[in-house]
Amino acid sequence: MATLAATKTNLPGSTPGSTLLDRIGNTPLVRLERIAAELPGVQILAKAEWTNPGGSVKDRAVVAIVLEAMRQEKLCPGMRLLDATSGNTGIAYAMLGAAMAFPVTLCMPSNVSPERKRILKAYGAEVVWTDPAESSDGAIRKARELAKDRQYYYADQYSNDANWRAHYNGTGREIIEQTHGRITHFIAGLGTSGTFTGVSRRLKEANPQIECISMQPDSPFHGLEGLKHMATAIVPKIYDPNLADRNVEVETEAAYTMAKRLARTEGLLVGISAAAAVAAALRIGEEQAAQGKEAVIVTILPDAADKYLSERFWEE
Repeated sequence: MATLAATKTNLPGSTPGSTLLDRIGNTPLVRLERIAAELPGVQILAKAEWTNPGGSVKDRAVVAIVLEAMRQEKLCPGMRLLDATSGNTGIAYAMLGAAMAFPVTLCMPSNVSPERKRILKAYGAEVVWTDPAESSDGAIRKARELAKDRQYYYADQYSNDANWRAHYNGTGREIIEQTHGRITHFIAGLGTSGTFTGVSRRLKEANPQIECISMQPDSPFHGLEGLKHMATAIVPKIYDPNLADRNVEVETEAAYTMAKRLARTEGLLVGISAAAAVAAALRIGEEQAAQGKEAVIVTILPDAADKYLSERFWEE
């Protein structure tokens, strides 16, 4: 089984920063100038996570999960990695599986975008399609069923502490450094909750006054792919509801509108959950400006729009 060290040394002429794994993390922090233009004293900043090699924030958690499983010899030669995913985590697993020579089986709702399906096929991952009406919960149930077979290492991103630790050690630290500690508010969507949990824990240690705000869909039936409506979904074991100072709910239509606005005013083509995060950040910014307060609001843009361009809302 390949290890991180082997992955680096096996590449002829390899130098620091030149391998696939070295390119994960340290993503840019982008200032949304026009979105916040009418909010005096308020800055809205966003982590451009599509610059990771797999195209999303999920690269961070997946590399941590895989390397920890190898370290503990849970992912051994001859075993397949198994997990449930709504898309981006699966792509990250498939990418690393191809790069590090382990097979990957994914359970995924069959209504994910055509772009996601093509990417997974290109990487050579095995996909078990599940009922779209059951969303990611159906994929989780199927993965749990398959995990009884010992050929699999069930990574279980929803319960794996390596998920949130990747963001505690990486994303959270980067945000503190990139804002020079000036961040006042942090907002992230809830899917596995790994990003929100890890970053919030790091930020609260640095400054307990930073307000950490979780964002989720406003109903069980939504179009915010990758996010969970926690009140009606299988709640991830790594989720800690006590971390959030408050929760903001975002409507699917608001996310669609913001995705088009970001494309046409900021020149940023982002995914639907990213647009929802910006919509939530804008609401918090409007509150702060209305109260005459200054704020440095940071959010996460989990991916770009390349996996969503077949969605009809772009044409509407």
